[in-house]
Amino acid sequence: MNIHENVCKACDGTGLLMDDEQWKYSCSVCGGDGILEAGESPEPDGPFDVDETNRTLE
Repeated sequence: MNIHENVCKACDGTGLLMDDEQWKYSCSVCGGDGILEAGESPEPDGPFDVDETNRTLE
């Protein structure tokens, strides 16, 4: 299996997403590790805590 097949396509394997103001956030698709394993759900485990501008809180 090619290692590039497991790379999260949402964050390109970095584990971070960036908004239009250049703020970086942990990737909500892969959980921040940059890898989607076979059988791993891309859905979050639970609801996120967000601020008034809908940014995830850590």
